Amino acid sequence: MDRFEAMSMLVAVTEAGSLSGASRVLKVPLATLSRKITDLEALLGTRFLIRTTRKLTLTDAGVAYVAAARRILEQVDEAERNALGEFTTPKGELVITAPLMFGRLHVLPVVADFLAAFPQISIRLMLADRNVDLIDDRVDMAVRIGALPDSSMVATRIGSMRTVVCASPALLLEHGEPKHPQALSTYPCITVESPMPSPSWRFRDAGSGAIDIEMRPRLVVSTPEAAVDAAALGVGVTRVLHYQVANAVQAGALQIVLEGFEPEPSPVHLVHASRGVMPLKMRCFIDFAAPRLKALLGEVANRPAARQNKDR
Repeated sequence: MDRFEAMSMLVAVTEAGSLSGASRVLKVPLATLSRKITDLEALLGTRFLIRTTRKLTLTDAGVAYVAAARRILEQVDEAERNALGEFTTPKGELVITAPLMFGRLHVLPVVADFLAAFPQISIRLMLADRNVDLIDDRVDMAVRIGALPDSSMVATRIGSMRTVVCASPALLLEHGEPKHPQALSTYPCITVESPMPSPSWRFRDAGSGAIDIEMRPRLVVSTPEAAVDAAALGVGVTRVLHYQVANAVQAGALQIVLEGFEPEPSPVHLVHASRGVMPLKMRCFIDFAAPRLKALLGEVANRPAARQNKDR
């Protein structure tokens, strides 16, 4: 049997969470995939997977073997990239992930310019509003907005991002402009669903420190874009990242309020896993993208507000 192939299949099964999912990813018949893993278990005289009708679980031996197999596969992948010249010539595929809206508005134009400058490099751009696991999902680089809890990642800071509260001019005309976060309890509000929802919005007060305001939304939406659109329609106030609302503010559809109470801006980084020698394709992308993304973030931060806001 091809032990290396079976090892790769076992790792794919654990990453996909099921045999059928791995079968689709690898484009290998389910029966073939199952047989290869069974043959590997028979060869080594142990079970790696406990299979039930509902889920797939690794045995203790499976956990240890899969961890070792991942390291081996990474070493082989690095050796192959070395043989292909990725450490001496900028070429090959880069897998990059970024938040959905930020990636579409800001990362994609940089990627387009990068591809024009480096014809031997191709990019797979994964846009998702979740923190993709760089190791498990085999991602080379990520744009992350917010604090970085994982110190094993190598980070290049490219700027910061405000969290802002905004509302339509019509809503502010009806309710008045709030002068303190406590006033928001009387305003209709729009919130965005998240994996870890919080009933409160946190603000910063130079005198009393952090302020948590409990919000009872009139509308809950699944994306920041929808929250911005609803706020522009006068449904309520909303709180989003500055880049998500910058165009609507500049167009006069929305107005930022309570600027003096905003929390500390969130850092924005380009991050990648530390895997020894960095392929030239990654170094080229960091050197190319970091200053451009930093300039774009600076433009968002310094973008002028709508005329009616400046004339206040």
